[in-house]
Amino acid sequence: MLPLTPFVTVSYEAKKVFLFLSVLEFAVGILANAFIFLVNFRDVVRRQPLSNFDLVLLSLSFSRLFLHGLLFLDAIQLTHFQQMKDPLSVNYQTIVMLWMITHQAGLWLATCLSLLYCSKIVRFSHTLLLRLASCVSRKISRLLLSTFFFTSVCATFCSWEFFTRPHFTVTTLLFMNNNTELNLQREKLSFFYSFLFCSLGSIPPLLCFLVSSGVLTVSLWQHLRTMRAHTRNSCDPSLEAHIKALKFLVSFICLYLVAHCAALLSVPLLMLWHNKLGVMVCVGIMAACPSGHAATLISGNTKLRRAMGTILLWAQSSLKFRADCKADPRTSDLC
Repeated sequence: MLPLTPFVTVSYEAKKVFLFLSVLEFAVGILANAFIFLVNFRDVVRRQPLSNFDLVLLSLSFSRLFLHGLLFLDAIQLTHFQQMKDPLSVNYQTIVMLWMITHQAGLWLATCLSLLYCSKIVRFSHTLLLRLASCVSRKISRLLLSTFFFTSVCATFCSWEFFTRPHFTVTTLLFMNNNTELNLQREKLSFFYSFLFCSLGSIPPLLCFLVSSGVLTVSLWQHLRTMRAHTRNSCDPSLEAHIKALKFLVSFICLYLVAHCAALLSVPLLMLWHNKLGVMVCVGIMAACPSGHAATLISGNTKLRRAMGTILLWAQSSLKFRADCKADPRTSDLC
């Protein structure tokens, strides 16, 4: 096992910096995903037709609002309540397990998005693939319900395993016999196995995501080869659609893997090496990744970009109006 310096406690300044970054990441994540959610939910309220892409983005942004809330609670629990040498509190373990389930739900929704891109952009020649693409386009609501079902099944298994095993607190340890250390090690191993068990649920959507992204990449390569053969114009709508879709998917999978690796690394840092500073870094990375992908979605989606431009224009005109009011003494009372 790699020897690490056990930063059991961290300085007050380090806690302040970590909390400041956690609040900043929480605010950015909530604002970005709330913006995506409200822009699409407005169409639902107005009873306007919502495209399949917008429906997936609506669900994805809603799950990430919950995800950012859990990560912020994780940061507060880590800095104020959880001590490194104490057993993991039930509250902290619950937050981590809920984060894993919500993180997995986000992967399922991103897989739905990648399947939609495949069905809309890739030109299939095989009859079976054509039927599958048409089925994905027409039955996206069932795909989302299937996502909810699989996430619920995983949540049920994880919750059953989590609540059926014993949990130790500082108070109960005072009344235990000489096997305290052995029982504590068993609890740590049990939590680590639960964490890995929940991680296994991410394998099916991850494989589907990688396959659909690979199909898009092959389709882009074939399209580029066709363009070179026919010397087409570089401003090709199909080429732009391929590049745009791959930008979304590659950014998601990179950020997802970084966040997942940080989560996996945080468990031994917390339970084996008692490195609180390392856990703080991992939690900060886990919070930054979904915010980064939300920013990518906003910058690349025409509807979201137009709504953002409208908000910025309104804010600019409002500030200009207030400045003009203050400059004019006759209308200063109206400001």
